[in-house]
Amino acid sequence: MINNENISDSEIRVIGVERSSARGKSPWLRWLAVAVAVVSLACVALGVALWLGRRTVAEAEGGVSAFEQRQAVVQSHPLREWIAGLDSLQAVGTLTRDLTVNDIPLRVYAPLNSTPHLEVGYGVADHRERAILFFQAADVRADNGGIVGAFVLRGEPLSRGLSKRGYCAIIGDQVTVGVADNSPLFEQATEQNGYFFRQYPLVDNGLLVENELKNKSVRRGLCELEGRVVVVESQTPESLHDFAQALVDIGVSNAIYLVGSSAMAWCMDPDGNGTKMGLWDERVYRNISFIVWPNR
Repeated sequence: MINNENISDSEIRVIGVERSSARGKSPWLRWLAVAVAVVSLACVALGVALWLGRRTVAEAEGGVSAFEQRQAVVQSHPLREWIAGLDSLQAVGTLTRDLTVNDIPLRVYAPLNSTPHLEVGYGVADHRERAILFFQAADVRADNGGIVGAFVLRGEPLSRGLSKRGYCAIIGDQVTVGVADNSPLFEQATEQNGYFFRQYPLVDNGLLVENELKNKSVRRGLCELEGRVVVVESQTPESLHDFAQALVDIGVSNAIYLVGSSAMAWCMDPDGNGTKMGLWDERVYRNISFIVWPNR
């Protein structure tokens, strides 16, 4: 220990310089570190805020970022080119395309140069060569054999009801597939000798629609795909949810259910080769209905 009291008159001592210097530097370094940290955090917060702001604006305007747009182009649905090529074909018949989505094998039926209509009864089955494609449309009630939901046949309402929100309206050459509790197309179909029926909704404006049916079965859907109305069928039993999700994934914008399982159906290719599908030996429903694309 240094005795500060024994200092001669000619001696000069600096007392406490080292301790004072150390204490003088330490607070300055601490404040510098704090300032750097604050500036860094502010920069990070500003970057996050700008990113969130751009995303919020894009979502509010219904848009997507350039990166998302680039991904959308790369990941376009697998049927776009095939569907686009159908417009140049002059033949009358049905082309099919098989593909697998989410481990679900699908078959797409694309009728060429034919506008569908509805028929009630088994007449279309007896004269199937007059059609290039038909599937069972509306369901039949188990209690009284009537048609389930609203149904219009050549302008005549055969049934009313809103048990199912999906609908198909055929007025003139215009076919509309959609989802709505009430559609003015029902009245328009009655006024203009059109057609209208209801079924379970599957896809509404590109979004999957949930249904209460949970069992698995061969599924069929009447779909709007790239502006064209086609029928898509699962080649294996599937839940309605998984089938609807597969439709969304191949680019379907709107879709309603068609009677699936073993319901009778028919397909004829452009060369005149016909294929019967489902069971054709059960004729117990007087009010069975079909959506039919005629062979003209």
